[in-house]
Amino acid sequence: MSAVLHAHPESGPALGVADTGKPRRTLSEAGLRGRWWRFTAILAITAIMLVPIMVTVLLAFTPGPNSTATGLTFENISNVFSKTLAATWLQNSLITTLSTVVVSVAVAAPAGYVLSRGRSKAVSGYSLLLFVMQSLPIITSVVPLFILFAGMGLVDNLMGLTIIYVGSTMTVATWMMAAYFDSIPISLEEASWIDGCSVFGSFTKVVLRNSLPGVLSTAIFAFLLAWNDYLVAIVFLRSNEIFTLPMGVQSFFQQNQTDWSGVMALAVIMMLPPIIVFATLNKYFSVGGIGGSLAGR
Repeated sequence: MSAVLHAHPESGPALGVADTGKPRRTLSEAGLRGRWWRFTAILAITAIMLVPIMVTVLLAFTPGPNSTATGLTFENISNVFSKTLAATWLQNSLITTLSTVVVSVAVAAPAGYVLSRGRSKAVSGYSLLLFVMQSLPIITSVVPLFILFAGMGLVDNLMGLTIIYVGSTMTVATWMMAAYFDSIPISLEEASWIDGCSVFGSFTKVVLRNSLPGVLSTAIFAFLLAWNDYLVAIVFLRSNEIFTLPMGVQSFFQQNQTDWSGVMALAVIMMLPPIIVFATLNKYFSVGGIGGSLAGR
């Protein structure tokens, strides 16, 4: 026999419920208020991060001290291309960066596959070696590499610069590819092996086809590292016509004066390729693309 207790309307609140006289805030209201606080904080942080970029863009299109133009103008960017080797610097940066991206992805993809699927002492030792190499800053190897490359004729050479960029990105690129390959079920490869596909064939036709976001993430990492590098370039590059864009920006800083209009204009030019790359590749980043690959098995 069960009894149900009801609170009488005239007898006050039910047993165990305290009446404080204050309106109660529901869980949905509390969650909504929390989301608004997070949104406000993220908006403020984003605005602070965008202030330097907005100032750079504004100064790039503002007439210089010796200019007769009024209002916003493209004069600074035009002067950078006509009076300096900015076009050559842009070409050098594109050559070294794209070469770094292609070689890094081409080598890191199979290396990451071995780390992801291999289970042996040799693979574990290789993985540990990559970790140790990544823990060392690039500055520790700049001087030995300079001495080595000087004897090989690779100083003041875009090929030597590209080799260093590939080596500095290889460890992280391999780890990134291995981490993404871990998320792909090995059952997909086993199914392709049953259908007569080789190990290399399953890697290229199954694993890589389902690893586009991972490949693009690795490529973007290599792109940004090579595109924005200044430390290695200032050590290995000497000739003005071999400079990359970061070195070109440094050339505007003279001993007694600085051409800030040229600096800001070249900085805007440097920002355009990464923005274009992100805007173009953003639609290829997807989550859950292999979720239904094993359906029915």
